[in-house]
Amino acid sequence: MSLRVLAGAAAALALALGPPQAGAAGAEDAPSAAAAEAPCDQAASGRCFIGFELPGAAGRLHYYASRGDAGTAEAGTAPTTALLVMHGHPRDANRSFDAGLRAARAAGRLGDTLVVAPLFQVGDADAARCRTRGVPAAEPGDALWTCGGWLEGAPSIGARPIGAFAALDALVAELHRRWPSLQTVTLAGFSAGAQMLQHGVGFAADPPPGLRLRYVIADPGSWLYFDPARPQPQRGGQDVDWEACGRGDTFPGDCSFALQAPDGAACPGHDRWKYGTGSLPAALGRDAAQARARYAAAEIHYVEGALDSSADKGTYYPILDKSCAAMLQGPYRLQRGVAYAAYDRALLAPAQARQVTVVPGCAHDVGCVLPSDAARAVLFPTPRR
Repeated sequence: MSLRVLAGAAAALALALGPPQAGAAGAEDAPSAAAAEAPCDQAASGRCFIGFELPGAAGRLHYYASRGDAGTAEAGTAPTTALLVMHGHPRDANRSFDAGLRAARAAGRLGDTLVVAPLFQVGDADAARCRTRGVPAAEPGDALWTCGGWLEGAPSIGARPIGAFAALDALVAELHRRWPSLQTVTLAGFSAGAQMLQHGVGFAADPPPGLRLRYVIADPGSWLYFDPARPQPQRGGQDVDWEACGRGDTFPGDCSFALQAPDGAACPGHDRWKYGTGSLPAALGRDAAQARARYAAAEIHYVEGALDSSADKGTYYPILDKSCAAMLQGPYRLQRGVAYAAYDRALLAPAQARQVTVVPGCAHDVGCVLPSDAARAVLFPTPRR
């Protein structure tokens, strides 16, 4: 099977959610007294860290929020939009929140935007492998996941588990309950956070009535495909190596992509979850066809850092997924994202014509990508009338 699709690295945008820098052992300390008192619309602080009970007595989930309840907001300042920034593998919810605040401030949207960053907690035994300095440790009664479980939508640990995707659904519903003025929620993820969101779109619950959901997926290490085909760069109808198509702002140059079914014997399992829809976990609640239809219908935007396209410093290449299944998607994150968008336009949602926005000068860094000028049109579109 072969299908050609021209792949263009489109305009310029930005989104990110924390470069995956794990903190040192013991780094998940409580915030300092000064940080704990910082205004919620300026930085992550202890007084901005809110918890709520998840459905089914599954425990509590906490999140940073940039303002108090609608009932305590000043007249005329109730938020109409929310930017929910999903943290990366080191669970850097504080950095993710701060990047979201900077993005909203630069866009002039703090007045009508609620910025939120959830924290998926892990137990003490696992925390040393995925922790960030300044992020609160788990408390008794919190829902707990493993370091890698939450980003695949896995159930929490304990007698009353809840899937990570379902927990995110519950947070969206909680935000709407607590701030009923909300009309739009943009869920933005970078790196592992983007991987979680991209994998979860097809399994997400319907939002509360009247609430519009948008997704911004930036620089995930791997993607969920809904077909066994994978992209092969071509020039003039002939297969070429990925490197022949350039890097950064020049990728993919004059290359196009042919979607081809790989040799199953050479890479067994390339189409199984989490790289494909084979062997879907029953707990996700939908089959492959249902998930595909949901994904195709969703409002999704793709973002890649232009410099996240090599093994150079700043790309965190040592932690990039280099399994056989992942390498079939491309050698680096930018290439994987551009190729996935070409696949999306060819087979998933041709009518939506989803594009990739490439952020100039940024590698794998939330602080560069999310608050950038290029990100504004995607993160903060003109409000609907």
